Amino acid sequence: MNDLLDRYGSLLREVDGWFKRCLDRYPGQIQCRNGCSECCRGIFDITLLDALYLKRGFDDLPELQKVALARLALRRLEELSQLNSAFLEPWLLNGIPENDWDLLMPEEDETPCLLLTVGGECLLYEFRPMTCRLNGIPLIDISGEDFFDEWCTLNFTEEDPRLINDIRFEFKELFSRELLLFQKLLHHLTGAIRNEVDLFIPAAIVIDSNKIVAAIKQLDCQTLLENSGKGDSHHV
Repeated sequence: MNDLLDRYGSLLREVDGWFKRCLDRYPGQIQCRNGCSECCRGIFDITLLDALYLKRGFDDLPELQKVALARLALRRLEELSQLNSAFLEPWLLNGIPENDWDLLMPEEDETPCLLLTVGGECLLYEFRPMTCRLNGIPLIDISGEDFFDEWCTLNFTEEDPRLINDIRFEFKELFSRELLLFQKLLHHLTGAIRNEVDLFIPAAIVIDSNKIVAAIKQLDCQTLLENSGKGDSHHV
């Protein structure tokens, strides 16, 4: 698994390289940097690949800091479980109906990320999830395909960045490579392939790999039973 996480780290650094090139070309129009935490509010889903990579960085923190952050993470997760009683350890979002996800991450939530320092810097900046690295400017593939057309209101205040060709990137290829690594990770952990396993950052802090694997296998069994039931009804 360490090899897969190393390869994912390399992929994340490619994203960082793209973002740095954008900053170098438009230094006065992009405010994103470690210490700007305008986007680090609320709670949002990340992949299991991101969660395990984030946990790698967390494990290297000083012990007292880890204990304090784990306590905060568990408190946040317990608050979320009060909103949805089915949202329980190991805190997989995939264990609840997708229609209920919005209740757990409302758009109006302005709670700062638990990984932020008082000064607004990320404690695990080098290990932060993919979505944190991509946020701030629109994600337009070099082909012109639009993956995300919004941007931070602090950036590009006088022109439309969607029309700027030299901030585009090979996003289609990037996301394909990310998915392939994710599938390899799931196959390594469970022997099966899934395209999606989602958690929150607080869950990544207190993640238990054995419990995660057991929960994923349970999800796979439920999927098999549901598909089997559909097949039976078809033949009746």
